[in-house]
Amino acid sequence: MNIFVGSLPFSIEEADLKGFFEDYGTVDSVKIITDKFTGRSKGFGFVEMPNDAEAQKAIDELNGGTVEGRTIVVNKSEPKPEGERRSFDRNGGGARGNFSNNRDNNRGRY
Repeated sequence: MNIFVGSLPFSIEEADLKGFFEDYGTVDSVKIITDKFTGRSKGFGFVEMPNDAEAQKAIDELNGGTVEGRTIVVNKSEPKPEGERRSFDRNGGGARGNFSNNRDNNRGRY
């Protein structure tokens, strides 16, 4: 089972997170999501456990628990629906600040 773990302290390491879940059973993998530019943790990650019963017990007991003073969120990870990605269209969003993408509009104004 793939498990989402949120509200993690930014200082936590993957080995620490793995240790929390190994108390409940076998852990296949741990991944803390990091910012691709700074390398800093984004405060959430995923844990993969092969045994669903052990994974569910970990979810039930760790959800709402405290790690380094932060209350963490632990639940079953659901796969992202296909086609739901956000578009980052740089030309969208209207005319913010009265700037125009058409440079010729401003020629001859002065």
